[in-house]
Amino acid sequence: MTEQVFELTGFQRDLLTVIAGLDQPSGQEVKEEMEKQHDDINHGRLYPNLDTLVEEGYVEKGQLDRRTNYYEVSDQGEQALLNRRQWANSIVPELSSNS
Repeated sequence: MTEQVFELTGFQRDLLTVIAGLDQPSGQEVKEEMEKQHDDINHGRLYPNLDTLVEEGYVEKGQLDRRTNYYEVSDQGEQALLNRRQWANSIVPELSSNS
């Protein structure tokens, strides 16, 4: 079955990408990294979207301590990111840094 990363919102795909690039980040670390590309992100936007990624199986959530959760991309999430990358590469010609 092809992972349906295309059904995620752009924000959720960005979250998935950020989580994949960090080592078991906390929600706060994800927020800080996301804010490098997005305007200020409030908890009311961040955590429901993280929860959706967990519920859909793209991300796994664990507990660092009593107050802090961490997130990591699941096998399904990794496959979805790979599928997305392959799709993008198939429709966008190679970009050259010499352009």
